[in-house]
Amino acid sequence: MYAAPAAVFVLLLFVVPLLLVGQMSASEWPLLQGSRGINLPDNYAGIADDRLFWPAVGFTLKYTLIVVVVLLVLAMGMALLVQERRRGVGFLRTAYFLPVSLGLASASLLFWGFYSPQIGPIDPLLEWLGITDEPIRWIGTPNMALFSSIVLVVWKFAGFFMLILMVGLQSIPNEVYEAARVDGASKVQSFFRITLPLLRPSIALCLIISITGSLLAFDQFFILTNGGPDNSTTTVVMMIYREAFRRFDLGSAAALSVVVLLVLLIINIAQFRYLRRGADE
Repeated sequence: MYAAPAAVFVLLLFVVPLLLVGQMSASEWPLLQGSRGINLPDNYAGIADDRLFWPAVGFTLKYTLIVVVVLLVLAMGMALLVQERRRGVGFLRTAYFLPVSLGLASASLLFWGFYSPQIGPIDPLLEWLGITDEPIRWIGTPNMALFSSIVLVVWKFAGFFMLILMVGLQSIPNEVYEAARVDGASKVQSFFRITLPLLRPSIALCLIISITGSLLAFDQFFILTNGGPDNSTTTVVMMIYREAFRRFDLGSAAALSVVVLLVLLIINIAQFRYLRRGADE
């Protein structure tokens, strides 16, 4: 009975929608008309035929790889910087974590304003400093649009991953470092042979969250670039949105959603095994 409310919650908001998506993916299902019957496997076969599918997959993987690496490296440096209590550390922790409190959609709108040549402060500042002679097209070319989106995401989430890694760092006993110091280990050796191995669970958690979030990226690209220029920043989730609410084809959107779900399951199972192996060791 204690578990009944949670079970009802999961049933209504997860299991039932999941079954409905599965039904949609196997049916011809226009958005405004409802199901027209089973058409399996047409929706799944049509995914690879979409000319935007493979570019969207490639861009999503490229974005995920860059964001995950940059986020983890930066968050690790920030966590090492603020793990010990000393003057000014409290301010730095707050400053690093503050962007996390802002919603991703709000942050995307904020950065859209920053990058705007009409209202943004960045271009006038660069011109005043003599760095550029004309406004930079921050989201006007594929590479700059990707770079600008990555800057937004790193600014928004670096503090969150810093917090996870900082907690992991603080859980490592000081006696371990003292023993290593007595044995003549340098700080670099201690970091690679003590800190990183003992941080394995925290790093695995960061990987799970960052990879899943990056593969499901939508808000920042929808608001900041709208998939442009020339569909160069269209992600897989943006394709799901396009199929459902621009082409009004819930069947194709559901089929693509099922494929994305299966890919995420495989990736997360692999990462959980890595996390369990690290805990056992």
